[in-house]
Amino acid sequence: MIKVIKPKERETIIQALRSGVVPRIGLQHIQVGRSEELKSFVKDVNTISDGGSSFRLVIGEYGSGKTFFLSLVRSIALEKGLVTMNADLSPSKRLHGTEGQARRLLSDLVTSLSTRTKQDGNALTNILEKFIFLAQEIAQQEGVETSMKIKALLCELNDYPSGNSFAYVVNKYWEAFDTGNDVLKNSAIKWLKGEYSTKTDTMKDLGIRDFLNDASFYNTLKLYSIFVKKAGYKGLLVNLDEMVNLYKNPNSVSRKMNYEEILSILNDTLQGTISNIGFIMCGTPEFLTDTRRGLYSYEALRSRLAENSFSKQLGLTDYNSTVLRLANLSKEELYVLLKNLRNVFAKGNEKDFLVPDEALIAYMNYCANKIGDSYFRTPRNTIKGFLDLLSILEQYPSLKWDDIIQKIEIKKDVEPTEIENTLTSYGELNTNEEDEFATFKL
Repeated sequence: MIKVIKPKERETIIQALRSGVVPRIGLQHIQVGRSEELKSFVKDVNTISDGGSSFRLVIGEYGSGKTFFLSLVRSIALEKGLVTMNADLSPSKRLHGTEGQARRLLSDLVTSLSTRTKQDGNALTNILEKFIFLAQEIAQQEGVETSMKIKALLCELNDYPSGNSFAYVVNKYWEAFDTGNDVLKNSAIKWLKGEYSTKTDTMKDLGIRDFLNDASFYNTLKLYSIFVKKAGYKGLLVNLDEMVNLYKNPNSVSRKMNYEEILSILNDTLQGTISNIGFIMCGTPEFLTDTRRGLYSYEALRSRLAENSFSKQLGLTDYNSTVLRLANLSKEELYVLLKNLRNVFAKGNEKDFLVPDEALIAYMNYCANKIGDSYFRTPRNTIKGFLDLLSILEQYPSLKWDDIIQKIEIKKDVEPTEIENTLTSYGELNTNEEDEFATFKL
């Protein structure tokens, strides 16, 4: 059945995919395959909604669709009533740091807060006001003041590190909301996003000396999971992409500290000491299995993330494992994906298809001859090339697809910042040491 595509969704999908990124809307129009993986993650979303916790590693080659899969799970979580956070790690944004790296990552995560009614991020204000309206409603029913009810609802936060300060700032937001003080309201938002970096500024703006710093990264996420539950949502899903940046970190001490942060999160979720929160982290196979720099270099993580020996011996996939190796698309699935893209380009109108079915097969054969089987295993550039073809045909109707299909430039999709390049830039490629003193000379 042909689906009608809204113009906004069409433009967003096409522009994003031609740029090599995942569109934020319209994913349902292009999704193919991976049904078993999605079922497993739907189960995790339900676990979070029911008061449990979840931790997953999604492992796949560069360009295999990890980010797209993460976006699909995020969409499902939003529809189920969860709040989501998502951010990409980078050299300046990590789980642990001493120079603001963790605080910057936290700020990105809080900025990305999304709900079912506000799926494009920046939902912190909506969440705060929903909490206030809920508190007002309960206070009216119980015949108490709203300020007293807000303090009562937030008292659970006091049992956690930085919880007192978090509750204090939420109260300040309530005061600003009640009195119409936009300056105080913006200061509270700034604090909750982790954008303060000095005690002097927080004291001047909010009357508090504490602020969210690198050391409070994980504890703050736990506070947010409690707070969104108090605001009437079912839980919090934290999505972290580009985890390979930890693997690329040339400083072994820093890598170890980041891996310890992952271990703390993993232990808490597996042991059930936290509730209504889930974590999904995406990385490449090297990030997981490299015994010198990856997660497997940390023995405690290696034992906890060991894959199911039965599934490995039988050649099967354990979809409920903590580590999910994302299966590559098959040729058949890529064919369906190209049909979906053709449909998106035509806004769901079959009469406006720019190429027939045989053009899809011809294009796939061309890609196979040009770059081998990576055209369907890591299809980012294959998709981009196909959309480029459709774009040319749309602008120049006199051209025929079979005349220009051989002129499309298709390159194998490889990571532009491979580990060898990274190490070379740090002068580490030919040394057995990893620390900052490895090349020190007197």
